Amino acid sequence: MEIPALKIGPYLLSSPFVLAPMAGVTDAPFRRICRNYGAGMTTSEMTTADTSLWQTTKSRHRLDLDLDAEPVVVQIAGSEPDQLAGAARACVQRGAQIVDINMGCPAKKVCKKLAGSALLKDEKLVARILTSVVTAVAVPVTLKIRTGWDTEHRNADVIARIAEDCGIQSLAIHGRTRACRYKGSAEFDTIARVKQGVSIPVIANGDVTTAEKSLEVLRLTNCDGLMIGRGAQGRPWIFRELNQIISPGSEKPQLDKNELRDTMLDHLRELHRFYGDITGVRVARKHLTWYCNSLANADEFRHQVVRVDSASEQISLTKNYFEREDGGESLAA
Repeated sequence: MEIPALKIGPYLLSSPFVLAPMAGVTDAPFRRICRNYGAGMTTSEMTTADTSLWQTTKSRHRLDLDLDAEPVVVQIAGSEPDQLAGAARACVQRGAQIVDINMGCPAKKVCKKLAGSALLKDEKLVARILTSVVTAVAVPVTLKIRTGWDTEHRNADVIARIAEDCGIQSLAIHGRTRACRYKGSAEFDTIARVKQGVSIPVIANGDVTTAEKSLEVLRLTNCDGLMIGRGAQGRPWIFRELNQIISPGSEKPQLDKNELRDTMLDHLRELHRFYGDITGVRVARKHLTWYCNSLANADEFRHQVVRVDSASEQISLTKNYFEREDGGESLAA
């Protein structure tokens, strides 16, 4: 299957399959692993446009940019045009090469501040925000949206045209309304209509959970790329699987238990280094739980490894699991 190269502004991505920014998940260690497996672009976790809060520990971690990767992408969220413009300028000063605006987050704490997907209610405000940010920086500005506020108010096609008119250079769309959150099936027909209505690149997001489903989404939407979120949790190698499918004749190494072991151990060590042992252990628990979905005979390991309180114990238990499974099948069917 051949897919045209995805270009955002001056940046030609190495792959049309990109990692979705997910708060609390896609931190710097996880983004690096996904890039190693072939993600064409990774984006920082959603960061508040209120720069006065950037000195908090959480914000400092979220603004730890991937300066060794190109393009360097930062996602910001807010509802005040001038504030978002100021945040965009600050991100560029820190090294951002693309600024992404979040109008897709369905979280209540974000929407109650009229940010994230709550902005889809106010098309005039959307236009003011996009114009303000695009005018403020010389780098490409991109946008992430949903199909609308609720099933009675799907306006993604209108928002997409506003975005293009304001100078947005690519659009990612999650195929659900804010009210749907992550329930039900993604509306690929809506995404397809949005794609037909604009000339800027459109990236489909939602229910992209397997390599097979990804190809179906591309067929149904005719989009320029795919943004993968939950499908990469515990399975960062999904990007390699996808790249192999669209590159006929390329070598197709199968993920074996040694590579999975090394990926997990590397991820754990990076989390412990990045956050420090105490927070790193806590953050690692959810990633370990997701990885266990790709492991056979992992119930006991999962039960133990998410309950220990030290980095060394997490590392030791992970090594021990693979040593016990040595000679057997460690990957789930």
